Amino acid sequence: MTRAVCPGSFDPVTNGHLDIVRRAAAIFDELVVATGTNPSKSRLFEPDERLAMLREVCADLPNVTVMGFTGLIVDFCREIDAPAIVKGLRGGNDYEYELPMAQMNQHLTGVETVFLPTHASWGYVSSSLVKEVASLGGDVSSLVPPAVHARLVARLAARAGDEVR
Repeated sequence: MTRAVCPGSFDPVTNGHLDIVRRAAAIFDELVVATGTNPSKSRLFEPDERLAMLREVCADLPNVTVMGFTGLIVDFCREIDAPAIVKGLRGGNDYEYELPMAQMNQHLTGVETVFLPTHASWGYVSSSLVKEVASLGGDVSSLVPPAVHARLVARLAARAGDEVR
């Protein structure tokens, strides 16, 4: 059985993320969608909330499992016997960022990275941009799954209420 890991912060999960997850799930026997912590990024949702959202939006994919991890993704891959990592690429900047990490991961453990280009309709979508637009009152409902949109709106409203106090 071929198992791969699709890692990310998924803060929040977008339709672009789901495009990559669905396509990777069609390629590999088993896909583990893994959300970890990256101290260089500020988070809107806590790890358990991101896991819950991912489980909800991936529920229709029988060969997809959602898990959390800490530390290096290659160590997580070794722990669960996954020889491959799947990363979505929106464009050249993503490639420039991801390639050295893929090379380091392969050097450290032999885990290979498979790059999937994002479908053109999602190439401009990032979690950071979704959060920014939503926080300024923009409509991002077409960019995230409905359940994620509801949580995003509620979280931003709660934050706005906290700032007023």
